[in-house]
Amino acid sequence: MKFPAAFLWGTATSSTQIEGHINNEWTDFVARDGTTCAIACNSYHQYAEDIQWMRQLGVNAYRMGIEWSRLQPEAQGPLNQSELARYVDQLDRLEAAGIVPMVVLHHFSNPSWINALGGWTNARTIPAFVDYATRLAAALRGRVRLWNTFNEPDTYASCGYLIGQFPPLKKGRLDCFRAVIRHMAEAHERVCRVLRQAGSPLGKVEVGFSKNWTYFQPYRKASPWDALIAAFIHAQLNSLVMKQFLGGARKTASTFLGVNYYGRIRFNHLRPLVPTCGFSRAELARMGIECDDMVERYPAGLESALRELYQQCGLPIYITEHGSSSDDEPFRERDLMDNLGALHRAMEQGVDVRGFYYWSLLDNFEWQFGHSKKFGLLSVDFHDQRRARRLKPLGQIYRKVCLENAVGG
Repeated sequence: MKFPAAFLWGTATSSTQIEGHINNEWTDFVARDGTTCAIACNSYHQYAEDIQWMRQLGVNAYRMGIEWSRLQPEAQGPLNQSELARYVDQLDRLEAAGIVPMVVLHHFSNPSWINALGGWTNARTIPAFVDYATRLAAALRGRVRLWNTFNEPDTYASCGYLIGQFPPLKKGRLDCFRAVIRHMAEAHERVCRVLRQAGSPLGKVEVGFSKNWTYFQPYRKASPWDALIAAFIHAQLNSLVMKQFLGGARKTASTFLGVNYYGRIRFNHLRPLVPTCGFSRAELARMGIECDDMVERYPAGLESALRELYQQCGLPIYITEHGSSSDDEPFRERDLMDNLGALHRAMEQGVDVRGFYYWSLLDNFEWQFGHSKKFGLLSVDFHDQRRARRLKPLGQIYRKVCLENAVGG
């Protein structure tokens, strides 16, 4: 299965999860496994090594975070020039390696002064974010033309205000969830126009947000309560977010849609049938549910999601995240190949997909799960202060895909 000549094969990370030495709401957060993001993968100091690993992987694209809290530690102040210089050096090294950056402006973290205002529940965060993006666009327009405004606003808002697993650890606050989505969507529209107006000598500026697309379904179709909760969650986390970000005239602000796809969640007696909610993979397998360490794998859903989303919004799509967390490398290889096959079928049916970013380059600090979830193409020794990296077998498989621009054969 060949892919178009200009197709981007990349990998993805986020600043809080890999950089370490950071000052935001995650700094003092202790994950379920007792770890913190204090050092993470130490990529703050080891980003040059990471880029060498990317060269070895054969990728031609990298989706990376630029940390707002580093660059603007004071309310709507000037960008921190020493921190900016570090990111500029990273971008220059990527260019020298022939790797195209996609820069993510917001990936689940804010400066402390934003959190003091109430974060994204407060509409005052909108102009602050626009100010930051305007300054950053002016500084980086010569090095960046692919921009990703928000990563998974649905995950950020639901984990922070509905299920209490991200800072500020609130539960059941549907009003706050909706306020966050509404404010992020307005900020997205305004920032899209700022970035497109700033332009880039590298070519046409592309900008969009990344939607985590998860299917929510009842395990037994005859169960009305499971069907009801699945439909409610779909309405809030999928339908509402798409309408807020891409509904009406707002759609004209974006030039692409980022899709993060991992699988689906089915409900049985109102319980999510996933390993992160107390079920073992073996127990779920006996129910006919194949999972990694996080969610049910559902490659066929990627094909249908891409068709539905493309029909809905009419925008080019980048798969800005897909990956699996498991120590079972043959399982991860099969999962990747099945999902790339689904991607290729969607493209054959006319869906305009322009790139695929594997989550993730590195085993990292996986938010509330700490170091326990292993998504990386590279392993990281978190017991070693040097955070030694090692290429996993899946990294070799993905390298072949990237270099051949094809799957199979």
